[in-house]
Amino acid sequence: QVQLVESGGGRVQAGGSLTLSCAASGMLFSISVVGWYRQAPGNQRELVATIVLGGDASPIYTDSVKGRFTIYRNNAKNTVNLEMHNLRPEDTAVYYCHAQTATASHYWGQGTQVTVSS
Repeated sequence: QVQLVESGGGRVQAGGSLTLSCAASGMLFSISVVGWYRQAPGNQRELVATIVLGGDASPIYTDSVKGRFTIYRNNAKNTVNLEMHNLRPEDTAVYYCHAQTATASHYWGQGTQVTVSS
């Protein structure tokens, strides 16, 4: 089992920055990919960024956040963070952390709200 807890959400003005953190616990060795997703009211949940743990694969970002968001791993804290800059009102959503294991099990956090005001 893997447990994921997100933190760092909040309310900012357009152009501002936030860093989200996904803290993982449990069978950490089993996690192969971690991703950040978001869901705005009335919309489907969409992938924002994903990172493969181990290896040299580059992170993947959805087009709308390229150049503004960075996903990275903090090994010392067992977290995967999403650093967000130049936030826009359309970035407003609940952001979820997702982990996938090598055996294709999927885990989700409870989500953290990000609100960007214009």
